[in-house]
Order: sequence, then C-alpha cells, then structure tokens
Amino acid sequence: MMNEWQQQLLLLFSIPIYAVLIPLEILLSHFNGWKFYGWKQTAMNIYLNLANAGVDLLLRGVAFFVLIFFYQHFHIVRYPTWHPVVYWVLLFLLEDALFWLEHFVDHHVRLFWAVHVTHHSSEEYNLTTGFRSSVLMPFYRFVYFIPLAVIGFQPVDILFMYAITQIYGILVHTQSIGKLPRWVEYIFVTPSHHRVHHASNIPYLDKNMGMCLIIWDRMFGTFTEEMSHEKPVYGLTKNLEKPYHPVHVIFHEWGAIIRDVKKTTSFKNKLGYLFRPPGWSHDGSSETSKELQKKYARKGK
Repeated sequence: MMNEWQQQLLLLFSIPIYAVLIPLEILLSHFNGWKFYGWKQTAMNIYLNLANAGVDLLLRGVAFFVLIFFYQHFHIVRYPTWHPVVYWVLLFLLEDALFWLEHFVDHHVRLFWAVHVTHHSSEEYNLTTGFRSSVLMPFYRFVYFIPLAVIGFQPVDILFMYAITQIYGILVHTQSIGKLPRWVEYIFVTPSHHRVHHASNIPYLDKNMGMCLIIWDRMFGTFTEEMSHEKPVYGLTKNLEKPYHPVHVIFHEWGAIIRDVKKTTSFKNKLGYLFRPPGWSHDGSSETSKELQKKYARKGK
C-alpha cells in the first residue's frame, strides 16, 4: 500500500531500534545492575507484538478500504492542491491530536480499556514494552483516522504517518534516559513523560496520553511531571494473576467485565460497566482513577 520511498524511510527509522538500541539497553541494564529486562516479560512483549501484527495484517485491507471510501466520497479538499510542507506538517499535527483522543478514550471507557490494558500490564518497563501491543486495537483504530480522509489526506499517507509516529512512540519506552532540556520536555513526549503514563502510582494514573507531542496533554489537563519523590511503579493498580498466560494476558479484562455485568440487574448499570471508566462500580466496591486521585489529594492536605 505504501510507496517505495515510504517503506525505505520506515526501515531507516525502525532498524536502529531493533538492531542497535534494544541490545544496547539490554547490555546497559545487565552491566549496571538495573534489572530492566526479564526474559519472560520480554518474550511476552514479542508474542503480543506478533499477535497484534497478525490481526493488523488481516484488517489492513479493511482499514484502507474504509479510508479510501471516505476520501473519495466525502473529501473537502484534495492534495496536491496543498503545499507539500503544509500537507505533511498538518497531517502530523492532526494525526497526533487524534491519537491523543483515541488514547484518552482507551483509558476512560472500560470497553476500550479492555483492549488497551494489555499494553500496560507489564511490571517491567523498557524498549520492548513499546512492542507490547494492544492486540485487538486494529479492529477500531482506523475509525479515528476517518476525519483525516474527509479533510483530504490520502489514506496511504495517513497510515504511513501513523507508522512513523509509532516508531517514536516505541523510543520513549525507556528508563535509560533521564529528563531532557526544558524546551524538549515542554513540546515533545519524552521518556520521562511516558514513564509517568505507564506508572500505577495514583498521581500518575491516566496522565500523559500523547504519542509525539505533549502539548495536547498540557492543553486538555492530562499532563503530569515525573516527580523525584514519586518513583514510577510499573504495571496495573492490581497486577495480573497469570502475567505469562498467552490468552489471559489479552482477554482478562473482558472476563472481569462479564463478571461485573452479572452483578446487577439494572440495564443502566450494565451499560456503566461497559462504557464508564475502569474502576467504576454501581455499589462503590471499586474506584476510578479520578476517585482514587481525589482521595489521595485529601490525604495530602
């Protein structure tokens, strides 16, 4: 689907991650005693990435067809009526903003959290965590790109831009890099910002949703700094009972949703367990991240 130059550019960006950066981080972790890597979690990350790639390959044609349909029948303007620089910069900005929206929904609607939780379930955090994919996300991710096709961006370019920004998103999954210069930290998602996103500490829950730019989080109130007195603890607020089970690690939250839905006879409450934030309960037996953070803030006063 992609042009030859786009495929070559993807290889140029991605090969150093596979061939250089991951082995380098493994060596640094080993010789410095950091213990960033465990072979079981690393193997699980690779397995989840391959599973996601298989699903993505099966659905790529569907995603491409849907985007082409909206591009051909509902477009507002069409490239090449735009200047190439304007076209690519605008595509990057809009796609990054739409990723923030998708990521926000994934964290705040339990039905989608059931898909995305796989990416957050590792208690380790390293570059291979970036490959720990939300296996079922290709079923709906392309829906967020439809507005880009309607605006007039070519579907092949939309998918290419997403692939490029994903590579950047993998690079920030590291503990090996501290905070970067202030101007970088202010504009871009950095390793420090993304460590916050993966932490299960109450102040860090549902923060720093951006892929490449942190400005969306600053604008929409989901930004939090990594604090020296609050070292990130990775994983979920309640970690998995079977973290290495190949099926449980993907579908455990679906089972939890089914059990919660069965707790109540109220149709409204049943919908709540599907569409309200993770942790919501009709009887107050569990709490959402916002409720936990309010309680945490009261204790700190």
